[in-house]
Amino acid sequence: MSRTSKILTAGVLAIALGVLAVPVGMNLAPVFGPAPATATLPELPAAQQLPTALSTVSGINPLSSNAPVPDGRVLSKALDATLMDADGGNYTALVQDAATGQILYSRNASAGRLPASNLKLLTAAAALKTLGAQTRLSTKVLAGAGTGSIVLRAGGDVLLGEGQSEAEATVGHAGVATLAARTATALESTGAGGPVRITVDDTLFTGPALNPAWLQGDVVAGEIAPVFPMALYGARLTPDASVGARPQDSAMSVAAAFAAALKAAGVDVDPDIQRGKADDGARTLAEVSSATVGEQIEYMLQDSDNYVAETLGRLSAVALKRVGSSAGASEAVKETVAALGVKTDSMVLADCSGLAADDRVSAEQLTQTVKIMLADTTGDLRQGLLGLPIAGLSGTLGQRYMDPGTVAGAGLVRAKTGTLNAVISLSGYVVDTDGRLLVFSFIGNDLNAGSAAAKPVIDAAATILAGCGCGG
Repeated sequence: MSRTSKILTAGVLAIALGVLAVPVGMNLAPVFGPAPATATLPELPAAQQLPTALSTVSGINPLSSNAPVPDGRVLSKALDATLMDADGGNYTALVQDAATGQILYSRNASAGRLPASNLKLLTAAAALKTLGAQTRLSTKVLAGAGTGSIVLRAGGDVLLGEGQSEAEATVGHAGVATLAARTATALESTGAGGPVRITVDDTLFTGPALNPAWLQGDVVAGEIAPVFPMALYGARLTPDASVGARPQDSAMSVAAAFAAALKAAGVDVDPDIQRGKADDGARTLAEVSSATVGEQIEYMLQDSDNYVAETLGRLSAVALKRVGSSAGASEAVKETVAALGVKTDSMVLADCSGLAADDRVSAEQLTQTVKIMLADTTGDLRQGLLGLPIAGLSGTLGQRYMDPGTVAGAGLVRAKTGTLNAVISLSGYVVDTDGRLLVFSFIGNDLNAGSAAAKPVIDAAATILAGCGCGG
């Protein structure tokens, strides 16, 4: 199965379940899918059941107004016994009742920690607020200054595909071959002859393409690549690639693919592609538009895509009239989430993806972000919740919650994952067995045995919340 097909499959699952999962207000509850078929689970309460037919669903089932708030003492005892690492390391955490804000469990919740990819929750909230969930990013071909000259201008879409535009896809929604065909038609109508000269305008972003806060080892491993405002497949060499080598100049990679497609469309193309800036007011010859920002954020959160996160951060900076650099992106994210109500006094953002070792975000700040998304009435911020992986079913949680200690959380826990060598994090929400909506954040740092060994610990903590049934 191609990477695009996998994304479409995951997207259908996220939409089918996510439509039911995103509360419109704090009195509405998610409805979750079943655990894997191999698991044997006790009968679940109505608030955690999947409807028998999606076609009969007219809305989201309300939480019972009589659902008891979990007893913090009972919950704390269970979590304290779980959030421990015999090989060293420390955990911070916060669990709150979503409706009342009552703190049910707190462990150094305000302390700044390496958040790993949980930082992407902040980036998602900032991008949805500044850009809007329904915004699309345009890649354009403009008339150049001279006869036979065209400018390929980047607009921030780094999920371009080489082929024809795919209307139902997120990756490849805008296709380079479609852009080339439209350009060829426009050039034919103008009667342009001779070799067509292509100039690339990627001036939307500024500053170093590689954030100096990133470790060279992460760049070499393909965790991230130099950031440009247009790329194929999220700056991957092929649509199926998820690891390994990346293009070091994704804007020129797009230009090369565009030139080849333009030539295939019958246009005589000058092979010498240059960089430059389009003239103000230059006429648009052709353009293609991306999937919506909301859809790109869903993809980013599901796959924990670092490149898309960094791009969205820079686009947020540009939307706020800041420079589209790494530093500008971090400032824009911090400024935006602060305006949304997140306490940012102790927050340190060195990037927008969570790769930087200088990042410091607290469990309290992450929980606040999830709560703000849940309570959003505009629909923009809530769309970020559609991208949260579902335990045992989708995204970066798709292969977790399979063992006896965590399987009770499968299909119920919805959260953003975060993983570095000695860091583990998980922030999201769940409905407990009494029908209470809980928001949570768990962060583990200084894990001597590594993050892989800590995954069962942090997953078990979230499973405790799902099966609490410990109403006061």
